[in-house]
Amino acid sequence: MKKILLIATGGTIASRKTLSGLAPGLSAEELLAQVPDVRKFCQVEVVQPLNLDSTNISPGDWLLLGGVIERNYDSFDAFVICHGTDTLAYTAAALSYLVQNTSKPLVLTGAQRPIDAEDTDARQNLMDSFRYACSGDSGVCIVFGGRVIAGTRARKTRTKSYNAFTSINFPELAELRDQRVLRFIPFRESGRPVFTRELCQRVALIKLIPGLPEGAFSAIGDRCDGLIIESYGVGGIPDVYLSELDRILQAGKTVVLATQVPQEGSDLSVYQVGHRLRERAGLLEPYDMTLESTVTKLMWVLGKTREPGEVRRLFYTPVNFDLLF
Repeated sequence: MKKILLIATGGTIASRKTLSGLAPGLSAEELLAQVPDVRKFCQVEVVQPLNLDSTNISPGDWLLLGGVIERNYDSFDAFVICHGTDTLAYTAAALSYLVQNTSKPLVLTGAQRPIDAEDTDARQNLMDSFRYACSGDSGVCIVFGGRVIAGTRARKTRTKSYNAFTSINFPELAELRDQRVLRFIPFRESGRPVFTRELCQRVALIKLIPGLPEGAFSAIGDRCDGLIIESYGVGGIPDVYLSELDRILQAGKTVVLATQVPQEGSDLSVYQVGHRLRERAGLLEPYDMTLESTVTKLMWVLGKTREPGEVRRLFYTPVNFDLLF
């Protein structure tokens, strides 16, 4: 039988009721006790490095999880990470960059209701995650609501429904149905994994709205090394912000011009307001990448280098299906 490490981090799946609302309270052992049938097809050990509502998850916690996986990598066949849903997509994307070329599955899951609730989705999600972890596929992914989504392609699109996550601009990798894994895109890495132990946390995001004060670009841009701008449609910057944008770029900051629209990605070549930005040094375009992947990939890239040419090369190197050309 496959040997799986269950990594518990808190979240709704492990929450209990309190006078002020749900809060993480169940241990990793208590989570595992809720799915005793897992023992029929795999061996499981548990570790609990965190016990947080995922609202409180930070890049430092992603590095902590990456370290747990690195230290235990040779002792287990796969890893299942229980995590709160609110930042689950960010963590899945971050781990896709922190643990690359993994021949072992890194499966993230969670729930919309606590695992000890009568009508919970948690037990099914957790069972599905263990089943997928034993299936032979590899890489970082999210298993949720019977769907398997690449770690760089997930977004939480529903706040309460059990089908909370959507694969953005990329097909689902598989489904779990009647205790079987139905693969659509088999994915098997080989060789030794590549672990990263550093992220640049000086990355920020600004979302364009009509009438945004001009000084907002400087207020945020001056305090970070990488700035992501969520623009409109396929991408562009209103004329009033161009001088501020140039000043930020001339200061050596990396700027990524993304889109607020979830599906189909950016294309700065379409309109004049976007086309004139394409040749500006230091400005990157994420194309069909998700916001979650754009944020975490920029942290990963800037944690490795600040040389503009190398930043561009790494940003445009596909990882775990994050970017299609």
